[in-house]
Amino acid sequence: MRLILPILITLIFSLQTYAMDKNSNSFIRVLLGDKRPSSNELEKIKKVAAKTIVNGSAYHGEIEIWKGNEGYFLINVIQLEDYVKGVVASEVGIHWPEEALKAQAVLARTYAVAHILRNRTKNFYDVTSSVFHQVYKEDEGTEEVEKAVRETKGQILSYNGEPVMAFYHACSVEKTEEPKEVFGKEYPYLKSVEVPSTPSPYTLWEKKISFEILEKVLSMTKISYVKIASYTTTGRVKELEFSDGKNKKLVKATELRRLLQWTALPSTMITSIRIEDDGIVFEGKGYGHGVGMCQWCAFQMAQEGKNYKEILQYFYPGTEINIINENN
Repeated sequence: MRLILPILITLIFSLQTYAMDKNSNSFIRVLLGDKRPSSNELEKIKKVAAKTIVNGSAYHGEIEIWKGNEGYFLINVIQLEDYVKGVVASEVGIHWPEEALKAQAVLARTYAVAHILRNRTKNFYDVTSSVFHQVYKEDEGTEEVEKAVRETKGQILSYNGEPVMAFYHACSVEKTEEPKEVFGKEYPYLKSVEVPSTPSPYTLWEKKISFEILEKVLSMTKISYVKIASYTTTGRVKELEFSDGKNKKLVKATELRRLLQWTALPSTMITSIRIEDDGIVFEGKGYGHGVGMCQWCAFQMAQEGKNYKEILQYFYPGTEINIINENN
């Protein structure tokens, strides 16, 4: 039986424990690590109140150990507001402008509540701690993050009384992406919008990916040619065509990013492609899927005097802020 988690795991026992109603949204169940079980046929074998260190990242709260056919999994059961602090500190710069941190706190909480409502009754966890959902590591206790979460406590973004799909990403250039181009679905409160220039390090980027890696993820024996086959409505790359000289393979750009573990190809806003002896060089703009709030744009808007409500309304028009509590 192998452990489906990073190698180093330390449990530091404490006296803290939680007595939580399973229907409450005052807490959240977080699957630690980036590996998810292929089925829900697992058995909870132990529950402890402990500080857990997973490859250097610390997690407080209740820890559940689950056993399945694929190995062991750790669930961190933690108060929702503490989880939001961890997400804000992990997702954006901890010393960012106050209003940008507040906007991120509302979105992190909204995203969490939406997944609690969706997953609590049918899964043994609500979200993962990885980029598959929201990046979550324990908040380091910075005053800025604490203040942003405290001053937006319980606030979520809603549309027609329901939590929105709070998609957000690191950086867009010129405009954000339409959700149907990435997630295959339209939302009345998510439209492509023009965005300001930002100081993001990913405004422009260049990435070389070796033939060996590309051929492996695309299940091709040889790649000799690649071209952009189509674009989305906002000008991002929709499909790429790879060829070995005889056979062609059409690949969605969003799928290529997933196969490359996201970071190898920062975004689908690819501006040029060139083939070199040892790989393919992609040049582009922005970072992330491009849907919803652009975090670096929120940074710039806050610098220019916009408050968090104005920032959220710009990226999610027609929505409103509601207050939740554990009885919702």
